[in-house]
Amino acid sequence: MKYIVVLGDGMADYPFAEFGGKTALEYASTPNFDRLASEGELGLVQTIPEGFPPGSDTANLSVIGYNPLNYYTGRSPFEAASMGIDLKPGDVSFRCNLVTLSPDEPYPKKKMIDYCSGEISTEEAKELIDALKGELETECMKIYAGFRYRHVMVWEGASDQWQLTPPHDISGRVIEHYLPAGSEAVTLLDLMEKSYTILANHPVNQERLERGLKPANSIWIWGDGKKPLLPLFKEKYGLSGAVISAVDLIKGLGLFAGLERIDVEGATGDIDTNFEGKVSAALEALNRGHDFVYLHIEAPDECSHRFEAKNKIKAIELIDEKVVQVIRKELEENGTDFSILLVTDHATPLSLGTHTSEPVPYAIYRSSNKHVDCTRNFNEVSALKTGRLIKEGYTLMDYFLGRP
Repeated sequence: MKYIVVLGDGMADYPFAEFGGKTALEYASTPNFDRLASEGELGLVQTIPEGFPPGSDTANLSVIGYNPLNYYTGRSPFEAASMGIDLKPGDVSFRCNLVTLSPDEPYPKKKMIDYCSGEISTEEAKELIDALKGELETECMKIYAGFRYRHVMVWEGASDQWQLTPPHDISGRVIEHYLPAGSEAVTLLDLMEKSYTILANHPVNQERLERGLKPANSIWIWGDGKKPLLPLFKEKYGLSGAVISAVDLIKGLGLFAGLERIDVEGATGDIDTNFEGKVSAALEALNRGHDFVYLHIEAPDECSHRFEAKNKIKAIELIDEKVVQVIRKELEENGTDFSILLVTDHATPLSLGTHTSEPVPYAIYRSSNKHVDCTRNFNEVSALKTGRLIKEGYTLMDYFLGRP
């Protein structure tokens, strides 16, 4: 038996006026999603435990089979691991976004114009991060360049008690009420303010402005955490597996779980990602002996954060056509006995532009066990009608893999 998880980040949504009161999953044309739901099992799963913020970190930790109550220590350690950063016991890591803030006001009065600086390129971002390293780094505080707007800072001996806000939660808002809080918050705020001074007139940003692009004129620090300790997926489930994603969060989660990390050229984490390459890599991983593949696609979530309704529909339809359809067809033609879990990690409503905590749809299709019900489609409304709810999201993986 081969097991494949196809996770469309942030696909779930609320009813949306532009879609005639339908959710994005209801509105999109998804015949292959719907076929999995109608020939398999459909229901809802609570991926975000009560009391946790609705992040992709806790949600994906749940979906991959780990209880966040026991294993979650923060978001950025997963990203640090993917970047090859070995956190020591006293280290606290932070996510360090390159963002676009409004230009004229005093720092606390600025607005969050863009949490991803117009999807700045990795090459441009590295130049900016290098400029910050020279000015801001100390013996106990280091900054590491990552992918596009996503970077990491590590602070040796820092407090582990923070109140930090994800920048994608405050698009268009004045940042004053969302600045770092905690016993050492003044240090983080000082770094952020200094970064604006360094970056605002940097040649990279001047060139971006000349091209009509948004400047990456500040860092935004959030997502603090310490190194977690996860039992290996193979020890937990007896299966060899791989993880495929464009984003360091998911890659790092997979590494801590002992899954093989497979990088795909052209995987961007957005709607222009290399869908075909990711599917080919997943199928190849199964063909060379892995039992399990976790295939994560970020695009719907990014579109929601940017309030791009048409692109969210396009992203969902591309996952349906270029991922689910191809995987199912290839495995069926090869005579493989397989199971597919189609799921989203959390809702990212277009009306809000940020994550929410309610249960989300899942579908489990098993090639050897079809139960056809043509009334079922893969969306929130149809899943609710089934009456199935997995209340503890981390148990979904046990259920999918047939473990007690």
